[in-house]
Amino acid sequence: MTNKSFWITLFSLGCLGIYLFVNAPPPLDDQKTRQATIPVEQLFTLLQAENAAVRSIWTKEIVGEGKKVGLKFDEHWRDADLEAGPLPALFLRETAKSMEKSPLRLSLFLGSDYPISPANRFEGLQQEKFQVLRQSQQPQFFYVPDTGLYTSMFTDIAVSATCIECHNKHEQSPKHDWHLNDIMGGTTWMYPASVVTLEDMLKAITVLHQGIQDAYAAYLEKVKTFAHPPALGEHWPRDGYYLPSLDVFMQAFLQRTAQHTLPVLGTLSNSRPNIKLEESGHDTAK
Repeated sequence: MTNKSFWITLFSLGCLGIYLFVNAPPPLDDQKTRQATIPVEQLFTLLQAENAAVRSIWTKEIVGEGKKVGLKFDEHWRDADLEAGPLPALFLRETAKSMEKSPLRLSLFLGSDYPISPANRFEGLQQEKFQVLRQSQQPQFFYVPDTGLYTSMFTDIAVSATCIECHNKHEQSPKHDWHLNDIMGGTTWMYPASVVTLEDMLKAITVLHQGIQDAYAAYLEKVKTFAHPPALGEHWPRDGYYLPSLDVFMQAFLQRTAQHTLPVLGTLSNSRPNIKLEESGHDTAK
């Protein structure tokens, strides 16, 4: 098994942190490495790259391609009489809801200055930072005194027709002239400390992965109630009236994030935490 396959396996098992320290060859100052502090901005940027990857898969390969073969996606997807799945923003919300169950206190929020739901409107300091983000298109990192949380905000860009069609046609949308590549909102991460350890970072990645898995599993449970459910397995909507199984979906996600995440973790595990991570934006429909 290659090193890359080994790491992907650890991710899929949800035991990355345990295996890293138990099975990997320990460096001479392993304890120092595990306790080394890493700026929380690096954690946020790594998580954002992971989140951007899964949202791209969901928006383009599940929602976009799925609509072409008859699958439906709706903001009221949980209604018993509606055969539909969650829109991209609701998939993120499902992920965030699962993450809230963790004691790690890592939070994820998708906001905007023109949201469909008023609950997703940025206010106060977050609104100020979002305006800076919109102008500069550079991630914003800041501390919110009212909540005691260190916060990051990344551009949420409409790179799919699914995003703009949803907003432009929605009767409750405050804006109906969105275009491709517009900054529609900001993906916001929150954490209660300015630094983390490598072990904390691994836990945070695991929490995010569990949230993504739970979100997709919730959709598959809803699919089972359809009068004519799509076949589950190795095929995707681009192949016809199919959906990938939970394992296939997660494997595709992990394979796409491995090329970014594994080098970062490898560098950090070698006691060099102050590395630069690449910011990621992605498409959305709120």
